Amino acid sequence: MNILKFGGTSVGSASSISALLAIVSEAREKDDCVVVLSAMSGVTNLLLDMADKAQFGEDYTAQLRTLEEKHFDVIRALLPASAQNPVFTKLKIYFNELEDILQAVFNLKELTAQSKDLILSYGERCSTFMVSHIARQEHVDVLAVDGSELIKTDNDYGQAKVDMPLSEMLINDFYSQHVGKLLFVTGFISSNDDGRVTTLGRGGSDYTAAIWGSALNAQEIQIWTDVNGMLTADPRIVEKAFSLPELSYTEAMELSYFGAKVIYPPTMIPAFLKKIPIVIKNTFDASFPGTYIKHDVKTSDLPIKGLSSIDDISILNLSGSGMVGKAGFSGRLFSLLAREQINVVLITQSSSEHSITFAVKPADAIKALNLISKEFELELQAKKLEYPEVENGLSVLAIVGENMKHTPGMSARLFNALGRNGVNVRAIAQGSSEYNISVILAKADLSKALNAVHDAFYSELKKTLHIFCLGTGNIGKTLFHQLEIQMPFLAKNNDLEVKVMGISNSRKMYLSQLGLDLQDWQTKLDEEGQPADLKQFVAQMKAMNLPNCVFVDNTASTIPVCFYEEVLESSISIVTCNKIGNSSDFAQYWAFKKAARTYGVDFYYETNVGAGLPIIRTLRDLTMSGDKVARIEAILSGTISYIFNNFKGDKLFHEVVKEAQEKGYTEPDPRDDLNGKDFMRKMLILARDAGYAMEAKDISIESMLPPACLNASSVEDFYQELENNAAYFENMKTQANNNNQVLRYIGKLEEGRVEITLQMVDDSHPFFALSGSDNIISFTTDRYKERPLVIKGPGAGAEVTAAGVFADIINVGKK
Repeated sequence: MNILKFGGTSVGSASSISALLAIVSEAREKDDCVVVLSAMSGVTNLLLDMADKAQFGEDYTAQLRTLEEKHFDVIRALLPASAQNPVFTKLKIYFNELEDILQAVFNLKELTAQSKDLILSYGERCSTFMVSHIARQEHVDVLAVDGSELIKTDNDYGQAKVDMPLSEMLINDFYSQHVGKLLFVTGFISSNDDGRVTTLGRGGSDYTAAIWGSALNAQEIQIWTDVNGMLTADPRIVEKAFSLPELSYTEAMELSYFGAKVIYPPTMIPAFLKKIPIVIKNTFDASFPGTYIKHDVKTSDLPIKGLSSIDDISILNLSGSGMVGKAGFSGRLFSLLAREQINVVLITQSSSEHSITFAVKPADAIKALNLISKEFELELQAKKLEYPEVENGLSVLAIVGENMKHTPGMSARLFNALGRNGVNVRAIAQGSSEYNISVILAKADLSKALNAVHDAFYSELKKTLHIFCLGTGNIGKTLFHQLEIQMPFLAKNNDLEVKVMGISNSRKMYLSQLGLDLQDWQTKLDEEGQPADLKQFVAQMKAMNLPNCVFVDNTASTIPVCFYEEVLESSISIVTCNKIGNSSDFAQYWAFKKAARTYGVDFYYETNVGAGLPIIRTLRDLTMSGDKVARIEAILSGTISYIFNNFKGDKLFHEVVKEAQEKGYTEPDPRDDLNGKDFMRKMLILARDAGYAMEAKDISIESMLPPACLNASSVEDFYQELENNAAYFENMKTQANNNNQVLRYIGKLEEGRVEITLQMVDDSHPFFALSGSDNIISFTTDRYKERPLVIKGPGAGAEVTAAGVFADIINVGKK
């Protein structure tokens, strides 16, 4: 014996009813079964709407016609013309009865809970009668059963309490009288001792199935719906949610209580008491095994079984000295709320007993506030209690799983994921059973929080980074190309996905909630992009409120730097190759560092100093591990490095500079590289990262060019001045060659002083053997005293710089 319950979507159309009947036929070949049906999808809401309209004297006839046509269309599609009339006639009787009831409500302008239950009962009555008659085309022994006659309840209309012993006796008697029949039973509806229709509350059809299963000692209770079992999270919010093969009753109950809408919590109680498995399956993918909810679940490797949420909640906070040590205070408070039928979703109390916070449905918040104000009037007047506060616009997020009690660090993982994404927690509740940790947070942050926490707990899934990129020059374009090529590798080997959600340059900007395809980002930006407005770009990025966001600055502009602090304070990490921010005022540099630390995000700028070379990271690792830096020597200009590495033989200095410009190693005006200011910025950033609160004016720069070259009125005049001063440069080259030395432009940090000078070094110096545009840096520390730590490699070029930016993005993802 199996109970098969089908939800509204499963009886929502002709095609879904055909799928339903195929499942029933297959099930009946193996075992006896009882089929429990919900109303057609949308019908319960339609009935509620008609009831409300009738109560307020509004016309409801259009909705009634819609209701009729919804059923009649199915009959026309699935029954031959010769079999249609009896079904039309019975349904028409139902609709006439319904119309009479609605007319009575319309006349009285009054809708009682009893009347509402009676109106709602017609959804299940119509669907069950209709589907049972369609089933008779294949099964001759079909019987439509009005479940309200067999499930008996109290008089609490809308949320009736079931008399289980009486109901089970009636069900057993009925079943024994109809052995061998295929029963189609109305879900959701029941009746009291007077025979008046009551309903079992939200998800009541599930409850009906469980009651029948318990009464008949079914082998299992199958809940057929439109999803593949119970998922780790709501798939409408968390795209990566996946089906769980099995859950314990406790886990399923916790998930259902906190918003998982696949199954109704009371459903599990009759099944739990008799240890009957409940199976959640998909009508539209019947071959999928679904989720088993049962007593003897296997040990799982998953740290949690799932995330659930209630998307709209209000909290009340009651505090004051009058609560401290006051025996029975909590009992008095919650007895008051229970007496007035106010359901408390979550409770948390400070250990000092000075405050109690509890969550209720928004519709109950004002009622609860008024009740508390009256009940504790004397305490409030005596100032022993503060007047209670109500906060709206909140949600509950819960993580659930029996493994939580055996796995250390569950809370840390939860709060780290929330904290790194700027989600503020308003209240926390955890039972001693450790099956559930619940937090209350802003409703606006719920989607971001669910995705961030899901990523944090299911490490076998790909973590998604959402990046917003400024700059589409050489570095930006190269980064997109590298991302496109490397993403399959990252997904396979690092479980990481990088999605570009927005791009902006100085002309256009384009943002998409779905992300951009890196194969045609240029077309999207050019053809569909809005005029560039960095303030709007940042505002839209924040408004998207996505988890694990990274703001990537691939420009050399001062404008993005103005937004760094705002971005960091929005709990969005920054990766930048733009060195302007870190090399301006020390106060600004320190503000960025402080904001990143305060808001728990990353501020990475490896490419500020050595393109793709791991210079910043190495310095950070040295200082973080307790090593003391005595001296840093560096050549950090790929342009200058290339020029002096190629200034040999018969080549003249101005020819080498021209060659460097033609190869793309210099700025359009080579003086922007050769005046040493860019080198100075890099040394300043190194000094600051080494712990020195330095400003640009504290760095001594020796010019490598005569004043006439630096002061030329144009680039053309600059080259002319270089040629005019050829003897000056030839003299330096000759002097170095005569001493077996080479020319090097070297920056040095030692004892809190930074200087950049043009030097001649011999083959004993680590900077002697350089080639191309290589950068090189030497760290002399307490640990690397006799033999300095040297890093050497390409210090310029779009490929290596973009690779450095890429590496920083990946390092954000690792956290």
